[in-house]
Amino acid sequence: MINSRIQALRGQMEAEGIDIYLVPTADFHESEYVGEYFKARRFITGFTGSAGTAVITKTESGLWTDGRYFIQAANQLKGSEVQLYKMGVEGVPTVEEFVKEKLSEGGCLGFDGRVVNTTEGRRLEAMVKAKGGHLKVDTDLIDRIWEERPPLSKEPAWLLDEKYAGESAVHKMARVRQSMEAEGADVLILTSLDDIAWLLNIRGNDATHFPIVLSYMILTQKSAQFFVNGEVLGHEIPTVLKDEGVEIREYGEIYEAVKSISQGSHVWMDCAKVNYRIFSSLHPETVLIDKTNPTLLMKAVKNETELENIRWAHVKDGVAFTKYMYWLKTNIGKIPMTEITTADYLADRRREQENFVDLSFDTISAYEANGAMMHYSATPDSFAVLEPRGFLLVDSGAHYLEGSTDITRTMALGPITEKQREYFTLVLRSNLNLAAAKFLYGCSGLNLDILSRGPLWELGLDYRCGTGHGIGYLLNVHEAPNGFRWKHVPERNDSAILEEGMVTTDEPGVYLEGEFGIRTENELICVRDEKNEYGQFMKFETVTYAPIDLDAVDPEAMTKREKELLNGYHRMVYEKISPYLEPEEKEWLKKYTREI
Repeated sequence: MINSRIQALRGQMEAEGIDIYLVPTADFHESEYVGEYFKARRFITGFTGSAGTAVITKTESGLWTDGRYFIQAANQLKGSEVQLYKMGVEGVPTVEEFVKEKLSEGGCLGFDGRVVNTTEGRRLEAMVKAKGGHLKVDTDLIDRIWEERPPLSKEPAWLLDEKYAGESAVHKMARVRQSMEAEGADVLILTSLDDIAWLLNIRGNDATHFPIVLSYMILTQKSAQFFVNGEVLGHEIPTVLKDEGVEIREYGEIYEAVKSISQGSHVWMDCAKVNYRIFSSLHPETVLIDKTNPTLLMKAVKNETELENIRWAHVKDGVAFTKYMYWLKTNIGKIPMTEITTADYLADRRREQENFVDLSFDTISAYEANGAMMHYSATPDSFAVLEPRGFLLVDSGAHYLEGSTDITRTMALGPITEKQREYFTLVLRSNLNLAAAKFLYGCSGLNLDILSRGPLWELGLDYRCGTGHGIGYLLNVHEAPNGFRWKHVPERNDSAILEEGMVTTDEPGVYLEGEFGIRTENELICVRDEKNEYGQFMKFETVTYAPIDLDAVDPEAMTKREKELLNGYHRMVYEKISPYLEPEEKEWLKKYTREI
């Protein structure tokens, strides 16, 4: 099927005079996770991961993806002509290097200009022109061959009350306009969906598990234009937005609207986010201010209302997860269980919580060797049956009106090997050491990542991903610009200074292909500590409340300090969670949060 789709695409390429065609993982807004309409790369390659780019030439097909998906992609590409290119691996060309090598002099490179960002589009344009070639970016060739393509989402939008958001849209827009004035910007073009949702206190469901609304914004000192499918707004939202000074226009009108921006205007837009077609529609005399959206940092630094809500969201989420863990550990081997049925049980416990909105992403429930695939996904056609032995890794979370959660626990379902116990304890130590960091203000996650990776590096081990990422407030579960990573990765944009109020995950792991995977993940709020002659010290407050499986811990492999940190964490978990449990669950939690 995949090979026949590629041949159909090649037919369209030939008709348009295109030699190479790019199919990225993207919507019109450069979102990390996209709705069903935008999953063109999955359609043309069969690879279902959340990141990757397909490149189709007249004779070759390639898929580029990162280390999170090497195992998954290799499995899913079997039987097709698509070759896997492992991003970041020595000797593997980048997409641009591959295109440059394969494109003949005077050749044509094609892509849908709405799903390639301006930064990448301009690089490709320069590279192609250097070879005497040209771009064709006004046609979506995948749309021509995708006969049963899902329609663009039109899910209802809704307003997030200020008692949850902590700040009005009017006040947020005023802050953004102050930033525009400081940068000398006449116009701000905003296309990233989470930034728009945050700015207007609006939410929706136009991408599975991500409560955003397909939309664009153009902001000036005197006007705010919101480009959105009017059908999704209902009756209340237009009235509220009008009162806030926001003009509503139809979603597709953005391209004509940017053409009307006066020549010579200073236009602020993040070229890594705004699509190439929007850029191409601007007047050539526009003065471009290519900077990160001012909303990015504002959104990442949670206000006091949001932080208090987030803490409560984690109590509810911890109750749900603890009930699930109790059920799992006490019933394994007694009743039939699979990766899917246990994930469903956890989802049901979350749905019982007050103000539950949705899961924050598809639950990863991965037994034994499946846990080695960082973004494994069980399906009705492919899943593991759980047995009373080995590890189950569960990465999950939820959206509540009070915030979003992301937690991973690896649990022993019965006897485990000494190797599994050793590595579980190693990952636990890594998690605890990072959470206990005390550091001077001005540090980023680049400075602190060694605290987590250090114990693994000592044994020649590593994991092919960052150690942590920012968390949105009832928004994207991966949020820039904060994170933990050992090296700078520009496209991830997660190396910002850690500010008071930022929420970041702490999730080291070990992944051994064909054996097992282990990850322990908590969320951390960055808070102020003491201030003295050396400067302002910072630290973290852990806000994820769920037991770490003591059945898999080797206390002898931990230092005295590490055991104190674990014991202190478990005391907090018991205090936060136990009041909301049934008597038998409470007794179980007391055992699983005991001091070691």
